Formats: sequence, C-alpha cells, structure tokens
Amino acid sequence: MFSKSRINEPGPEKSGDQDKSAPSEKSQKSATPDFTPSATKAKPPASLLSADLFIKGNLKTTGDIMIEGTVEGDIRAHLLTVGEGATVKGECIADDVIVNGRVVGRVRGLKVRLTSSARVEGDIIHKTIAIESGAHFEGTVQRQEDPLKKSNGKPLPTPISKEPAKS
Repeated sequence: MFSKSRINEPGPEKSGDQDKSAPSEKSQKSATPDFTPSATKAKPPASLLSADLFIKGNLKTTGDIMIEGTVEGDIRAHLLTVGEGATVKGECIADDVIVNGRVVGRVRGLKVRLTSSARVEGDIIHKTIAIESGAHFEGTVQRQEDPLKKSNGKPLPTPISKEPAKS
C-alpha cells in the first residue's frame, strides 16, 4: 500500500493515529520564546570624542562617553571618562565618572574616581568616591544617597567661580 519513502516523509497526520497528549514538534518550538544572544539587545560601544574635537553645547546619552578633546557644556551619561588631555567646562553627571583630565564645574555621580592626573575645580556630589594621590581638587565634597537627583527640591551648590570680584 504505502511505499517506504511515503512513510518517512512528513505529512498530514490522521487524527486517529496520533497521541493527542503529546504536542507536535512544531507547536513546541513556537510556544517557547527565543532568548538567544542574538535576540537580546547588545550594549553599544562607548562614544569617543577625539583629542582634536571641540564641542560647545550639552551632551546627553544613556550609554558611555570617553572625552579626549574639549567640551564646553554639560554632559550626562551612564559612564563618563575624561581623558588625560581632555578639558570639560560644565557639569558632569553620570552613574560612574572617571576623571583623568581637567573638569571645571560640578561633578555628580554614584561612583566618582579622580585619578592621579585629575584636575577638578568644582564641587563633587557622590555616593562613593575615590581620590588617588596626586589628584588636584578645589571645591567641596558631599555624599548623597542619590546624587543624580536634586535633594528636597533645593538646587545643588553652584561651581566655584575663579573670576575676581568686580568693584
């Protein structure tokens, strides 16, 4: 009646011949979600602002930024790294802030690290801080449980101004 090739070929199954308690292979595959690495969103690489780049304006990202050039403006990121030859004139706000270069303005972060080559002129508001020997810092340090938010609606302290008083 049936040839051997027809028996081994997939085809429509008769309702009386199959075990109804066992789901077919096709229905099992479609019922389980795909959690393979390609299905999850990969973290993009850090944005790099090179040493010959000058930016006047604010920067905002949910990712990571590495500054090697000069920025005049506020920066908001997940991880902010200020390179050794970099200068930032403005407020730096990030979950993690690593300063190797110069920052003139307030620094706010959950974790703030000033390396031995850091030069910071402004206030630091942090949850945890590390200052290496040799780092230059002028300003105040304030610990807050959540330094990324303003406390009780009060404005945060303004950065120290280095300009002489006019008379």
